[in-house]
Amino acid sequence: MSLVNPHGKDKRLKPLLLEGAELAETKRKAQTLPRLTITSRETSDLIMLGIGAFTPLDGFMGEADWRGVCDAYRLADGTFWPIPITLSTAREEAGRLTEGREVALVDGETGDLMATLTVREKYTIDRAHECTQVFRTTDPAHPGVATVMGQGEVNLAGPVKVLGEGPYPDRYPGLYMRPAETRRAFEAKGWSTVAALQLRNPMHRSHEYLAKIAVEICDGVLIQQILGKLKPGDIPAEVRVRAVDTLVRHYFVKDTCIQAGVPLEMRYGGPREALLHAVFRQNFGCSYLLVGRDHAGVGEYYGPFDAQKIFDEIPPGSLELRPLKIDMTFYCGRCDGMATGRTCPHGTDDRVAVSGTMLRKTLSEGGQVPDHFSRPEVLAILQEYYAQLAERVEVKLHKYARGEQ
Repeated sequence: MSLVNPHGKDKRLKPLLLEGAELAETKRKAQTLPRLTITSRETSDLIMLGIGAFTPLDGFMGEADWRGVCDAYRLADGTFWPIPITLSTAREEAGRLTEGREVALVDGETGDLMATLTVREKYTIDRAHECTQVFRTTDPAHPGVATVMGQGEVNLAGPVKVLGEGPYPDRYPGLYMRPAETRRAFEAKGWSTVAALQLRNPMHRSHEYLAKIAVEICDGVLIQQILGKLKPGDIPAEVRVRAVDTLVRHYFVKDTCIQAGVPLEMRYGGPREALLHAVFRQNFGCSYLLVGRDHAGVGEYYGPFDAQKIFDEIPPGSLELRPLKIDMTFYCGRCDGMATGRTCPHGTDDRVAVSGTMLRKTLSEGGQVPDHFSRPEVLAILQEYYAQLAERVEVKLHKYARGEQ
């Protein structure tokens, strides 16, 4: 057996990151082009395009793709895609750019030259419509909605040539891996079935339990950290990486999992974002995505299992990757072990709910973490991190926090 195919009709990875002489020449040319400052989310999307994680896209979406994705999960050519990947700017700035000409894209936070874009199309969108379709809300308190509603009035579409990967290769050596690299790593281990475990929290007992279920089913597990910008209160990637390394070293059989990182900026889009995670995990070579309670959610905007249900609502054949749906996980004192709602018959009084949100809140307030919540080696790393913070970090709970992964 072989790994799943990359997403799209061609079934081949489509990295847009330039190399060698072409990279040098395009960088030289970019110095002469008009410059456009882009946001951190757009930079993140550019890097995902560059490494081939957003295969088969060749750049930022035009209006037909945007509308098809919002309303029918489809690009204009019929390819399944769940969330718009767009670049925006102010109307005045767009007016200075000529269709058919190139523009240099510069990271607004670092000033780094990231890519060139050939402006194929300029168009305006109904931002509230995008939010309603993608996030199921137009509430500005939702971080994804706030980003979309705050973007420029005009979208620029066209193919990109990506010039760099930002700080990730240097900051996370050995962890930051492109899809071609994870595929080679899986093949070197003889794996053909791989489950992806998405992480934006340190790996607590529920994550460990999910990963071990996957180890029983698949040849191996890709534990993939989100390395891009998160919302305030989330634990930084460097701390999460240390925690996962420690957990894997002490509690997993050797060579059953690979830890990696992906330069994605979270949109907190719940069900739709779970589908985006599935698309690019297929590009990384994964045949399954672990989908627990409230995957990629935030606040109370989504039901606890909406991110699982949406996989049953998309057109058949949209993805080769399949979801591995797991019920709410917890530690049960009477069962004397980790369990789910499908395996444990006991009541809530016997259960210790293991939630990333609850863990962050408890540690940020200097509270006592309940037994069986996380492994002691992991807690030691997290307690060290919170102890050195100059200020307390506010972490808000919501009604689904008891089962958030």
